[in-house]
Amino acid sequence: MKGFITCSTYRVLDEKPYVFLYGRMENNEAFAAVIPYKPYFYILQKDVKKAEKLEEIESEKTKLKNFNGEMVTKLIAQKPSDVPELRKLFESNGIMCYEADIRFAQRFLIDSDLKGSIEIEGDADYQDNIKVFKNPLLKPIEFWPKLKVLSIDIETSGNAGEVYAISLASDGYEKVLIRADKKLKNAVPCKSEEHLLETFLEELNKFDPDIITGWNLIDFDLKVLQERLREYGLDLTIGRGNAKCRLRIEKDFMRESRADAEGRIIIDSMHLLRGAFIKLEDYRLETAARTFLNEGKSVQFKDKAKEIEQMFKKNPQKLAEYNLQDARLVIKIIEKSNALNLAIERSLLTGMPIDRVSASIASLDSLYIREAKKRGIVCPSMNYIEKSSMVKGAFVMEPKPGIYDYVLVLDFKSLYPSIITTFNIDPSCYSENCSKGMVKAPNNACFRNENGILPSIIHKLWVSRDAARKRKDELARYAIKILMNSFYGAMASPNSRFFNMAIANAITAFSREIIQNTAEEIKKKGYEVIYSDTDSCFVVSKAKSFEEAQAIGDKLAKQVNDFYKNHVKKKYKRESFLDMEFDKCFVKFLMPRLRKTGVGAKKRYAGLLMKDGKETVDITGLEFVRGDWTELAKKFQYELLDRLFHDKPLFPFIAEFVKKMHKGEFDSRLVYRKTARKNIDEYTKTTPPHIKAARKMEKVESNIIEYIMTEDGPEPLSNIKHAIDYEHYLKKQLKPIADAILCFSNQTFEDAMKGTSQQTLGNY
Repeated sequence: MKGFITCSTYRVLDEKPYVFLYGRMENNEAFAAVIPYKPYFYILQKDVKKAEKLEEIESEKTKLKNFNGEMVTKLIAQKPSDVPELRKLFESNGIMCYEADIRFAQRFLIDSDLKGSIEIEGDADYQDNIKVFKNPLLKPIEFWPKLKVLSIDIETSGNAGEVYAISLASDGYEKVLIRADKKLKNAVPCKSEEHLLETFLEELNKFDPDIITGWNLIDFDLKVLQERLREYGLDLTIGRGNAKCRLRIEKDFMRESRADAEGRIIIDSMHLLRGAFIKLEDYRLETAARTFLNEGKSVQFKDKAKEIEQMFKKNPQKLAEYNLQDARLVIKIIEKSNALNLAIERSLLTGMPIDRVSASIASLDSLYIREAKKRGIVCPSMNYIEKSSMVKGAFVMEPKPGIYDYVLVLDFKSLYPSIITTFNIDPSCYSENCSKGMVKAPNNACFRNENGILPSIIHKLWVSRDAARKRKDELARYAIKILMNSFYGAMASPNSRFFNMAIANAITAFSREIIQNTAEEIKKKGYEVIYSDTDSCFVVSKAKSFEEAQAIGDKLAKQVNDFYKNHVKKKYKRESFLDMEFDKCFVKFLMPRLRKTGVGAKKRYAGLLMKDGKETVDITGLEFVRGDWTELAKKFQYELLDRLFHDKPLFPFIAEFVKKMHKGEFDSRLVYRKTARKNIDEYTKTTPPHIKAARKMEKVESNIIEYIMTEDGPEPLSNIKHAIDYEHYLKKQLKPIADAILCFSNQTFEDAMKGTSQQTLGNY
């Protein structure tokens, strides 16, 4: 029978440890697999006698080696909790421990080479409606699961001291539980709060979801439910087999709260979207619903607490419908956004549970340790090492500001993974001393010239990505791209077992050398490079038409790839996996100046692109794409650039735009949105505008502060008491944007306001 592992944990029964795997089978039955397993770790063979004097422990000789080629011995513990104690004892006595920090259940999955989808065979019986397999045969297979996802949402009193209603929603299943003394349409009336909470637990466990989700689920819904259940002497038993849910609530905005309930995944859909790199203006449910579904909440409140109270007392039917809509929206959003499917795809790639696929360091561990094991190599345990210095970053060329025609963008595909594979940058192949035949990086780090573990992992992922592209599976292709691009960051982190400053700097050193050499090669072909950034070169094509520019872009990309193919083979005796491609052509292109200087602004530009026969304005790094600028600034900049790229008059537009602003036509676009990076009361040395606004709020419910600049300074959107300060928006939002463009004709925003005769910038 095929199945998918959603959760892995362990229990100690009769002094023996067992791995517990929970999941869903292809016939839609939930399953649990119980497997006896022994915890272990490694030490050097030469340290065994010293270890035996410190603690009596079972040992087993192996043929395994560490990165330096030294033989290791396997030490077997009685219980998983013994391993960290033994490691502490041994390391305090100078004995190095290997792979002593791997979670016990994850250790089993790595050793069995299981990544989520399995073939399960063996005897089973039913316990608590779950099919339980005892020590079954498990094999890795390819299988896409259909998981049961349940969204929950609660409505409470203003101080969250009482729960009024709880809704549950899934694909083909909806239920609203509400405190009411009469029958309601499509809702289950409950006579008291205690009855409501008990009915909720019964319904949830009866539905038996694999994944429990919601919006702000852990910090609000589950936290409140746990507190109210305790009031009646009850527990939040939402795990399989009525297991208790454990909450870890983080007060710091920068850290995510967690919830664990055995046998189920609990994940906040807001975090699911962030983990899928889905950027929204803010992460409120209303915003996400409008973005993905073009619909929103059924009620728009002015005073939510007061209006919820009124609905509960006078119109419970409306409250039930509102409550259910919120739960329903979450299910529709994660389906429409593909965020959950992406998490499943990443889980299948890495072997990480769905709620931990964004943990890049753990994902690298999962893949690397598996591959190392197949090669007879053990990995070091994680030991946090303070960075002695920062990793030196990528090369960013000083831009040449101006307005250009037909600018080509040439990109290296997956540059860092390509560098790792091309030059065999791998922790197991790293050497402090460089000998003949080794690959020597520009920072003098050396690597054995062979097929290392990490390059091998990347190569397999490339093969999978190409296969996904051929079958037009964008989800799989994107998941692989995310994973490969995370490897450098994982190795450059002191929280990684593979952290090594020399290795991290070798990757960025090669990157800098490659991008600089590429610019030189392009110049040799007679073309000007006006900017290069990490993995891209911006080239003035000198073309007279879009078609001619495209042909030049394709030719240059091929010439660069041919250059590296020969260069790498000659200098390093290796195959080049560096792959430059012609990405796009800007028909018109603006490289702005840094404000108040004549130099170019790095990572900031805009251009007119031609896509499928249609023109679009593409903007990078400018105010239009920055979250801390207003919609007013974004609208102004986009329309100004559009006129610039189409040689339309600028001055009349600027003057008319300012006039409309003063008339109040853009008032809805004047909102600033700024994120508080720490708790509001922790801002003591300085008080930025959004914090000043936050301190005028009755209650701060989010770390995203929305405010408007008034004649009395910043005021929160929810509590505006003074007139709008239009002069602030004129000077701080519109003027800088206009000047960044008008400076190329030696004119200013003030000139536009005076109505001078300038019309367009022409072909500057």
